[in-house]
Amino acid sequence: MKKVIAFIGSPRKHSTYQALQEFEQQLKNSLDIDFEYVFLKDYRLDRCHGCLRCFDEGEEKCPLQDDRDLLVAKMDAAHGVIFATPNYSFHVSALMKTYIDRLAFIFHRPRFFGKVCTALVMQGIYGGNTTRTYLEKIGANWGFRPVKGCVLTALEPRTEKAQKKISNQISKAATRFAKALNRDQLTNPSFYRLMMFRFQRTGMKGLQDDHYKDYRYFKEQGWFESDYFYPVSLSVFKKVAGSLFDRLGRRLFQQ
Repeated sequence: MKKVIAFIGSPRKHSTYQALQEFEQQLKNSLDIDFEYVFLKDYRLDRCHGCLRCFDEGEEKCPLQDDRDLLVAKMDAAHGVIFATPNYSFHVSALMKTYIDRLAFIFHRPRFFGKVCTALVMQGIYGGNTTRTYLEKIGANWGFRPVKGCVLTALEPRTEKAQKKISNQISKAATRFAKALNRDQLTNPSFYRLMMFRFQRTGMKGLQDDHYKDYRYFKEQGWFESDYFYPVSLSVFKKVAGSLFDRLGRRLFQQ
């Protein structure tokens, strides 16, 4: 059985929640899953102070005492994660943004490899695709394998034609997500992902040491010697590209 968790950035149970219920049903038509709803409004998430202690000393040194670690544990336990939010001012809701900001250290120390994520965005008229892409990029940088989600336009009152279109979009997105959940293998990184990994570790080698949590984390994971975040067979072209990225990174961080 696959565990799927939906993190909901809406302050009320309305369009976003209703769409997720339909998404859940579509998934259960093809997979044996345990589906959990996490309403961010029901959790305490304080605003990040920008002190950088989570980067330098470790997330356990964060002065804020809220429900951050509980939400991270939920992602650790899941096979798939859905980020669901209304489109507020051409972006995610404040609830969702606070949640993302509280997990900023994971951008430095990604961990959700082998898991998949997708995004569901509700909008009034337009702008939601930028929000969807943003959420999928967040997931990718945390280690998830992102799957294209859906942007649903839900003006009120909703016509039968509009609802039919929404249901069709949800069905397609759920099918994509279900297929990804069934593929357990780790994917070969794109040239961009490979470049970002090589630049990140080269920067740490040049600018940090054992006093920094980021450095210690990379060292413990064996990432200073590996081709990528996880064992992967790189093509000859990517091996050459990786070496080039290492050299470029050394130049960059020597300046």
